[in-house]
Amino acid sequence: MFTLPDSRFAMFSTRHLMSACSALVLCLAMPSAWAADTVVAEKAAPKTAAVAVRKNLTPTAEQAKASRLVARQLSVLHYNKTPLNDELSADIWTRYLSDLDGQHVYFLASDIEQFKAQRLRLDDELKAGDLDPAFAMFNRYQKRAHERFQFVLTKLDKQRKDVLNFSGNERLLNDRKDAPWVATAAEMDTLWLNRLRSAALALKLDGKSDDDIIATLTRRYRSQLKALSQNRDEDAFSIFMNALTETYDPHTSYFSPRSSENFNINMSLQLEGIGAVLQTDDEYTKVVRLVPAGPADKSRQLKPNDKIVAVGEGEKELVDVIGWRIDEVVELIRGPKGTTVRLQIIPSDGGARKTISLVRNTVALEDQAASKKVIELTRNGDTKRIGVIKLPAFYADFQGQQNGDPNYRSTTRDVRKLIDELKKANVQGLILDLRNNGGGSLSEVNDLIGEFISTGPTVQVRDARGRIETLGDGNPDVGYKGPLVVMINRLSASAAEIFAGAIQDYGRGLVVGSTSFGKGSVQSIRDLGHGQLKITEAKFYRISGASTQNKGVEPDLFLPEVFDPKDIGESALPHAMPWDTIRPSRFQQLNEWKDKLSVLAQTSKTRQNKDPDIRFLNDQIKLLADLKAQNTSSLNEKVRLSEKQALDERRLSIENRRRVAKKQAPLKTWEEAEKQLEAQNPDNDPNFERPEEQALLREAAEILLDSEQITESAASLPSYLKRNADSPFVKR
Repeated sequence: MFTLPDSRFAMFSTRHLMSACSALVLCLAMPSAWAADTVVAEKAAPKTAAVAVRKNLTPTAEQAKASRLVARQLSVLHYNKTPLNDELSADIWTRYLSDLDGQHVYFLASDIEQFKAQRLRLDDELKAGDLDPAFAMFNRYQKRAHERFQFVLTKLDKQRKDVLNFSGNERLLNDRKDAPWVATAAEMDTLWLNRLRSAALALKLDGKSDDDIIATLTRRYRSQLKALSQNRDEDAFSIFMNALTETYDPHTSYFSPRSSENFNINMSLQLEGIGAVLQTDDEYTKVVRLVPAGPADKSRQLKPNDKIVAVGEGEKELVDVIGWRIDEVVELIRGPKGTTVRLQIIPSDGGARKTISLVRNTVALEDQAASKKVIELTRNGDTKRIGVIKLPAFYADFQGQQNGDPNYRSTTRDVRKLIDELKKANVQGLILDLRNNGGGSLSEVNDLIGEFISTGPTVQVRDARGRIETLGDGNPDVGYKGPLVVMINRLSASAAEIFAGAIQDYGRGLVVGSTSFGKGSVQSIRDLGHGQLKITEAKFYRISGASTQNKGVEPDLFLPEVFDPKDIGESALPHAMPWDTIRPSRFQQLNEWKDKLSVLAQTSKTRQNKDPDIRFLNDQIKLLADLKAQNTSSLNEKVRLSEKQALDERRLSIENRRRVAKKQAPLKTWEEAEKQLEAQNPDNDPNFERPEEQALLREAAEILLDSEQITESAASLPSYLKRNADSPFVKR
C-alpha cells in the first residue's frame, strides 16, 4: 500500500533541504565552511603596518552547553545512529585536522605528535562539554599560520629577488592532502618560499609586472594575516562542531547563531547574489554548482569547478581573494539587486584567467519554471518532431497554494500545460531534461510522476527508527502516454533522482545521460539555543527498494559527461552515507527495457563516434583528466611557458578537429579559437546551448526514436502501449 504525501513531506523543499548541496541559496559555501555571505571586506593595510596576532581563544559556557547538546542529538537522532566512542573520536580528530590544515602547510610533524594525545579523548570531552583541547589545537593553528604569513611578508618586503627567481628546477606538489607533515621549520620555510614563487609565477604569466606581483601578493597575505587576527571564539567552535557533524555525513552541519540567521534568509530566497554554491578549495574559492535560473546560470559564463580569484564591484578595481575566508568572499560577491559584480576566474577547463561580469538578482519562481521546445530529426526521409521540456527544479508556490490562489504555479501544473501544447504541435515523443536539476519539492515530484503512470507508488522514505512510508500517485489520470526519455547528469540530484528512478523502475521510459549526484538523504533543522543543527534523519528509496543515496541513478544509456564523479557528487564527499536497499514496493512494471538496451547502446555509440560535437566533448574530457593527473607544477618560467604553449596547441587541435569534421575552416591560434568560442553567446542568452550540449540533446532524441522503432518491430506492443493504442503518440 502507498499513501499520498502529507503536509510533513510537502514541505521538504524548504525544511528538509532536498537540494544536492544542502542549502539552496544565492551565494553559499559548502563543507567544510558552511557559511553564508556575511563579512564585509576591508582594504589591506600598508605593508609596513604591524598586524598583531590575536590572543588565544577560549570557549564560552554557551558553546560548552551547545556541544553537549549536539553530541547527544547526533547519537540519538541521526539516521546512522553512530555512537560517540573512541572510533568516532579518531574520525573527528582526523576531520578537525583536515579542516584546519587540509594541505599540510601549517602544522609541523611535532604538532601532530602532540595532538595525538587527544585522538581517542574527543568523544569523552564532547560529552562533558570540555572544549579546551579542541581550542588548543585551533590556537596552535593560528600560531603556525601567523608564522607563515609573517615569513612570506618578510620575503616580499626584503627578498623580492628570491621570490621572483623563476629559473630553478623545483616543482610544487599541487595537492598536499596526502603528503607527510613537514618535519622542521626550515623545511616549512622552503615549502612556503616555493608556494610564494608559484603564486608569483602565476601572476607573471598573467601579464603582471614585477612591482604589481609584489604589491598583489603583499596585499593578499596581509589580508590573510588580518583575517587571522580577527578570528573569534565562535570561529573555532564552528570548525570543531562541523568536524564532529561531518563525521556522521556531509549534509549534517552546525550553524552558528550568525550563520543560522543567514541560512534562514537564504532558504526564503530573500538575498541578492549571483546564484552559485561555493566551497573552499585550498586557498581558492571554487564553484560547486549553479542555482538554476540564477544570474550565473543564465549568463553561461561560469561553470562548476571554476575558481574565483578576484572580485570587483562594478567598474572598481578587482580585489584579490585568494586565501580569503569563504564568508568574506561571498560577502564581497553579494550586493543590491541590479548591480554588477565582476569575477576573475580560473576556468575549470584549463584555460587562461578571464574576467566576467554578472548582474546580481534574486531567483524568482518563474525563473526556475519549466520550459519547452521542439527539435526535428530526419529518419528515412521523414521529419520527426520531438518535444523537449527542460525542468531546472521541482518548485511550487506554497504561499499561493495556502492562500487558495486558483492560478498558483507548480512544477506539475506547468509541465501539464506544456505537454498539452506539445500535443497540439504533433510531437512524436517527449524528452524531460533534468540535467542540473538539484531537487526541490517532494510533493511535486510525486505528482509529476503521476502524469506518466496511472496509479502506484513513487518513492519510499525510511526514517531513523526504521519506519518506512511509501508515497504514491492515487490519480488514475495520465497526462502523457507516449514515448518518453528522461535526461540526467551528475548535477541531477534528490527530487530529480526520485523522478528518474521511478520512471526507470516502472519501465515507463528510458533514462539517458550520466550517473546522477546520489543525494538520497533528508535533513531537518533543530534549534540548539546557541545556533542550529541540520541533521540527517531519513533516506529516500526507490520503489525497487534501492536507495538513491551515494550511487545515484545510473542511466539506461550513457552519454559523455564533463563532470568527474571523483570530484563532484555524493560519493566524492567524505563520510557520505552508503548505498543500501530495503524491501521493494508492490508495483506493476509497464515495460521491460533490459533486453533491448544492448542494441540501443550499440546504435547510439555508433552515432556518437561520428558526431563531431560529441567527439569534441570526449576529447575535452580526456584533456581535463590529463590536466588533473599532473600533480606537480614547475616553478621555472620557461618550462611553464612551454607547457602552456603545448596545452594551447592541444586545445586548438581539438577545436580544429571538430571544425574540419563540420566542413569549417580550421583556426590558426588558440587565441583566435577562444575569441570565437566567447562570441557564441554575445548577449548572454540564458537559453543558449553550446554545440556539444545540442548534440547530447539530439542524441537523446535519436535514442527515443530508436526505442520506438524497436517497440514497433516487436511481435506485440508493450502492455502500456497496448492499453493506449488509440494514443496519437503510438505510431502505426
